[in-house]
Amino acid sequence: MSDEKAGQPGAGTARKHTALPKAQILIEALPWLTRHNGKVVVVKFGGNAMIDEDLKAAFAQDVVFLRQAGLKPVVVHGGGPQINAQLDKQGLVSEFKAGLRVTTPEAMDVVRMVLAGQVQRELVGLLNQHGPLAVGMTGEDAHTITATRHTPEIDGELIDIGRVGEITAIDTGAIEALLADGRIPVISSIARSTDDHHVYNVNADTAAAALAAALGAETLMVLTDVEGLYADWPSSDEVISRLTVSELEKLLPELSSGMVPKMEGCLHAVRGGVSTARVIDGRVPHSILLEIFTDEGIGTMVVPDARPEAQGGEPA
Repeated sequence: MSDEKAGQPGAGTARKHTALPKAQILIEALPWLTRHNGKVVVVKFGGNAMIDEDLKAAFAQDVVFLRQAGLKPVVVHGGGPQINAQLDKQGLVSEFKAGLRVTTPEAMDVVRMVLAGQVQRELVGLLNQHGPLAVGMTGEDAHTITATRHTPEIDGELIDIGRVGEITAIDTGAIEALLADGRIPVISSIARSTDDHHVYNVNADTAAAALAAALGAETLMVLTDVEGLYADWPSSDEVISRLTVSELEKLLPELSSGMVPKMEGCLHAVRGGVSTARVIDGRVPHSILLEIFTDEGIGTMVVPDARPEAQGGEPA
């Protein structure tokens, strides 16, 4: 019986029109699916996406989508807000020097507990709602991240900031084994010590960049609470959509303190062989998929100096 005779004139046509935009979206993603198939993508999870429940759920969906689409996602996370909350709860005062948290042995115990026991567990749980995919680990496990004590220099004087580490070595063996098994590694930014039996708190942006370079990742993606790197902040809110490592190097001294480790991480990753590094707005639901699988792309993309011209998120 035809749709008209069934009292539903044009129902078949309506169904076709409803489905067509979905098909167009899927087809638009095809060049990126082809390009990224089998490639490692390191995603640094942070900012508001770590706190907002809807954004956390959307992030987990994005990462699982990457895995099911044939990519090999690796998630690296810190947990500044959660660490601050727990330190306050225990009556431990947070002191900052040179923009870095002074991490006493007592504070390091809290950092370790919050990152590995709270933030990581929650993220692994969200990912595993979609299947037996995610495996949590820290940089301590299998000597994945090794660090030495970081002593920044302020006004010509070396400052002791406690258990804050500077990465000296990366061992990707455990991560590669998990990826080969089809798993999604979720890594807390804690490192084993080069020199003693302590563990160190390392910057999660720096850790993500070091891991991306060591893994030969196709892309490093850093979630932030801004739209990207602004051309002339605060005079303008125009976002730089693409720049080379040399252009970024010139801009670094002018950047705000919060953006410095993110952009230095992008610089290190691309100089270390990662094809592209991107800073994207984690406040936008599904920002990872928008950046990787659409023509427009969002955020700021850092590319090697010799890279041919490309627009937005265009595959090259």
